[in-house]
Amino acid sequence: MTAVNPTRPAGTASPTLDDVARVAGVSRATASRAINGGDRVSDRAQRSVEEAVRSLGYVPNRAARTLVTRRTGSVAVVVPEPDERVFSDPFFAGTLRAVTRVLGEREVQLVLLLARPGAEETRMLRYLSHRHVDGALVVSHHRDDRLAEQLRSIGLPCVFGGRPWSGSEHVPYVDVDNVAGGREATEHLIARGCRRIGTIAGPSDMTAATDRLVGWYTAMTAAELPTDAVVHADFTEDGGRRAAEDLLTRRPDLDGLVVASDLMARGALAVAAALGRQVPEDLAVIGYDDLGVAESTDPPLTTMKNPITEMAERATRMLLDRIDGLEDGGAYRLIIPSTLVVRDST
Repeated sequence: MTAVNPTRPAGTASPTLDDVARVAGVSRATASRAINGGDRVSDRAQRSVEEAVRSLGYVPNRAARTLVTRRTGSVAVVVPEPDERVFSDPFFAGTLRAVTRVLGEREVQLVLLLARPGAEETRMLRYLSHRHVDGALVVSHHRDDRLAEQLRSIGLPCVFGGRPWSGSEHVPYVDVDNVAGGREATEHLIARGCRRIGTIAGPSDMTAATDRLVGWYTAMTAAELPTDAVVHADFTEDGGRRAAEDLLTRRPDLDGLVVASDLMARGALAVAAALGRQVPEDLAVIGYDDLGVAESTDPPLTTMKNPITEMAERATRMLLDRIDGLEDGGAYRLIIPSTLVVRDST
């Protein structure tokens, strides 16, 4: 006599995802998220799905799914930045590690697309429009790249790491609360007793930079302190060095400096030392990111911790859910707070 699994309908050759959902008492979408490592699954639902998978002997048939869905099994990470910045900035290294870890759980391949404005961007958009990948995660975008509108017109599932300049009402994104981070960084220097606080802001065509600058303005205005010591740089150490030379030469009275990235802050610390300014006695300095640079500066740098690992993981899972049809086509926004890490520079 052949044993029959009472939890599966008779005549079914092998258990399906619908069978798992029925036995677990959850929706098909929840069952898929639980199996594939998605977000928004309660502990109780996760346990129920895992028990159903064991009792049914369910095994995802990835090859069959690929034939049916015409999936490529790959996801693009789009970085509209020069090669040298991508491979030297710890932000991108941390982001790519987190994305790769999540994609590895699903056996999905990462395709890295670096595209400066112009011909490279045109080739990249043509590649995406031909559906060589199942979706795209966009990081470090700029005001003029218009990637949100372009990807939406292609119809390719996409998620942005960071708030896009335009089209944010149509595309999902995961971002850090950069306004609150910039404000808290400035308030830390104010609480320390600094009253002449300048800032080295990031590029004015990036939302992270402008949001951190808004936070600086907000804190300075609330404290009734002057807001005329502002200079922009490009998130690189050399850019921070040039900006600090300009700012500290023009404003030798500054006793505090809020810098929009740790790489730029490292350049600023070198300039302060060359000018004979003691940190933090003469000049308190705070950065933004805490991705390894801040611990190695002289002195160690106080900074706002940028949760890029969480941001990248959440954005990647969100993209995979959209590819699987588990998210609707609307815009979903997730904002993650940054936290203050105090070290010797303040």
